[in-house]
Amino acid sequence: MTQSNEMYNVAILGATGAVGQQMMDTLDRLNFPVDELKLLSSKRSAGKKISFKGKELTVEEAKPESFEGIDLALFSAGGSISKELAPEAVKRGAVVVDNTSAFRMTEGIPLVVPEVNSDALKNHKGIIANPNCSTIQMVAAMEPIRKQFGLKRVIVSTYQAVSGAGNAAVDEMYEQTQQIMNDEPIDPQILPVGGDKKHYQIAFNAVPQIDVFQSNGYTFEEMKMINETKKIMSDESIQVVATCVRIPVETGHSESVYIEVEKEGLTVDTFKNIMKDADGVTLQDDPTQQIYPLATDAQGKDDVFVGRIRQDLDHPKGFHFWVVSDNLLKGAALNSVQIAQSLVEQGLLKK
Repeated sequence: MTQSNEMYNVAILGATGAVGQQMMDTLDRLNFPVDELKLLSSKRSAGKKISFKGKELTVEEAKPESFEGIDLALFSAGGSISKELAPEAVKRGAVVVDNTSAFRMTEGIPLVVPEVNSDALKNHKGIIANPNCSTIQMVAAMEPIRKQFGLKRVIVSTYQAVSGAGNAAVDEMYEQTQQIMNDEPIDPQILPVGGDKKHYQIAFNAVPQIDVFQSNGYTFEEMKMINETKKIMSDESIQVVATCVRIPVETGHSESVYIEVEKEGLTVDTFKNIMKDADGVTLQDDPTQQIYPLATDAQGKDDVFVGRIRQDLDHPKGFHFWVVSDNLLKGAALNSVQIAQSLVEQGLLKK
């Protein structure tokens, strides 16, 4: 819980979306010191009523002047809207925590996972970027190991939930499932990417494309994980490669991660002990009892869950592990609110 004598005027942009809803719930649950809360959205969603702490609030259309008198603005309404409105919010005195890809790789804008690099907040100039959901859980799990043993290489394969593509994609997954069960034809419209040339079924399938392909053969999601990991850890020398896959799970991203550390001496037992003590991490690792992280168990929980820790059979400094987290919480809303908490704790959020 954030300790503060100050109360802050907070705006949530994208308040009617899945992440926006979670942001509101998280502010309430973590008892963030909210004085007034303003809910903002597109013109289409304006006018909706949403309750916060027993008070009914009306969602307003987001405009530059919406941020007058706002201290903290949590953005989750798409990159183009962030690029348009975040500078306007800052101009009016707000600190923006942006949950889109708009500013993540912009030089001079901190990209923050509080358990990893909260010090980077000291250099903010009004905008702070929240990393990609799949990056957040991976770096939160790797950082405690990196601190003690260094980090040379990362190879990750993701198994990402459909909620990461939005509510409409989740609805499509359920609709397709029902149609397949009823032996009816299906007509995919959304996944892997709404605006791309082809769409594929997600029900009973695994789709090895998240976001659009880049000229190097990697998807934008994969490049996000690669570039963001290096920026968050302030180390361009870490070798990172990712393969990102969408699977028919509603909520909770799962990842198979292989790392190579720099120093000698890391064992499976040491790895487990480090995870036990790590901030924001829960160790679930007992193969004898079939205990390991599951997306179904992580849903609705704040922590990053780590298990299946194994030493590589051929590389003495290589280790494999499995990491799972709720992509709407730690992967988005929770991390944004934790950034806000860290701003308060460091005296970096002014009334």
